[in-house]
Amino acid sequence: MNRQSVNSSNLASVGYDADNEILEVEFNNGGVYQYFDVPAEIYEDLMNAPSHGQYFSANIRNDYEYEKQ
Repeated sequence: MNRQSVNSSNLASVGYDADNEILEVEFNNGGVYQYFDVPAEIYEDLMNAPSHGQYFSANIRNDYEYEKQ
């Protein structure tokens, strides 16, 4: 999955597979996680948020099942 770099103190890059609703997040510490059943609107809101890290923490981190890659 292709990820796009983001300007964040916590997140390094973010990718999204629209067909399977998988959000892939690379953290600055090197960890990569996939979050499942994430609607496209959530991905778009994350990418447009003034703070990617704050949006991720408030709306994604504890709301979707995930798997470490």
